[in-house]
Amino acid sequence: MPPSLSPRQAAGAQAVVYLFDPLCGWCYGAAPMLRRLHEAGVAISPLPTGLFTGPGARPMDAGFAAYAWSNDQRIERLTGQRFTKAYRSQVLEAEDSLFDSGPATLALSAVALTEPARELDALAAIQAGRYVEGRDTTALVCLAAILRSTGFTTAADRLAAPDEALLTANRTRIEEGRSLMARLGAQGVPALVAQHDGQQRLITSNALFGSFDNLVSHLNA
Repeated sequence: MPPSLSPRQAAGAQAVVYLFDPLCGWCYGAAPMLRRLHEAGVAISPLPTGLFTGPGARPMDAGFAAYAWSNDQRIERLTGQRFTKAYRSQVLEAEDSLFDSGPATLALSAVALTEPARELDALAAIQAGRYVEGRDTTALVCLAAILRSTGFTTAADRLAAPDEALLTANRTRIEEGRSLMARLGAQGVPALVAQHDGQQRLITSNALFGSFDNLVSHLNA
């Protein structure tokens, strides 16, 4: 077995683009590995794909809620990330709720415009709001409250009254994410795109759910 990589060694990995959707349970499951990469000095640029926006959004009916909960339990067993009873009862089983990541994606675009270096922190706060606290992260008012409570005051103000600049930036980010997925053949999210000397290479989601050493070896391949 090779020795564990030190943060200094990991920092030699390329910068990466992180393709994600804020309502993707597997993206939430990948959060600890992303934190390790960030702490090791790897530059991570989040890029939403709009996977569950527009045509990808859907009502949260009983059948889909049961499927989501079963999948979430698998993610929890694999990654240790928490999916609480509050999330199950207040989000999955809420009447007339939607599975729509459009509002959360817009919230993160507001952060990208105001504090881009902290977008992963904002994503983590939104994920915790949904999966741990059981909050409705499909509602702009809830998302603005989460941003405000975690120090993203300017982004919260932008989200409360979205202007054309924010809406345009949000559309552009989603288009870029979808284009990158299509160009590199990504089948879903989460996924990483390693960048080195102007070249881009897809790192599939499997690498985010193994060992840290294995992930870094993929990045440095």
